[in-house]
Amino acid sequence: MDDRITLRLARYRPEEEAEPTFEEYEVPCRKDWVVLDGLNYIKDQLDGTLSFRWSCRMGICGSCGMTVNGEPKLTCETFLTDYAPGPVRIEPLQNFPVIRDLIVEMTDFMQKLTTIKPWIVRDEERPLAEGEYRQTPDEMSEYMQYSMCINCMLCYAACPVYSLDPKFIGPAAIALAQRYNLDSRDEGSGERLDILSQHEGIWACTFVGECTEVCPKDVDPAGAIQRYKLDAALTSLKSFLLPWGAR
Repeated sequence: MDDRITLRLARYRPEEEAEPTFEEYEVPCRKDWVVLDGLNYIKDQLDGTLSFRWSCRMGICGSCGMTVNGEPKLTCETFLTDYAPGPVRIEPLQNFPVIRDLIVEMTDFMQKLTTIKPWIVRDEERPLAEGEYRQTPDEMSEYMQYSMCINCMLCYAACPVYSLDPKFIGPAAIALAQRYNLDSRDEGSGERLDILSQHEGIWACTFVGECTEVCPKDVDPAGAIQRYKLDAALTSLKSFLLPWGAR
């Protein structure tokens, strides 16, 4: 195996270019190097003008998501040797406006997350003197999978529905809503259902499943959406049969 590999990077400098272009850089292809190591090598040794996001290097912060050979990936978990002999094509995440080089605009994603009230909602907060809201391990296990989301946006980059309709609230936001709906301490499922039962919510999903395929934390957003659809259908049926006590 060659000890060097070529990275073909999408470059977009709005002050210089109207459209993205590609530039190639040769970097070491070491056994323990991930794509992010290659990008940092370019930034430090070859071209300090390259712009991209990263933070933790441990698959926790979610900030280093990019498109690697056409697939949404966390570059801190994607090894260069898996793409040898190369070249490796690296682009920004799809379905988002590009700010510069490999950096995308996150505003729409962040607004969608806040829309679903990603916090514990209580009809009436009890006094602090009464202590915490207790929860059993079994109750916690109900929502634990959906709490593993790191907001990396890979699922949005892979989602064909979001690609065609940017108003779609998207897989990560819906999975996050399920995380709180399934929390035994939360009482906000009705409020979230009012939001997610709209056209841009759960019913827009066509269950392609790409969001689950690319999720680096096995959150299974596609499964969360289908579960939410079932819950919404049952709630609707109850409201029809029992209009005074559906929720």
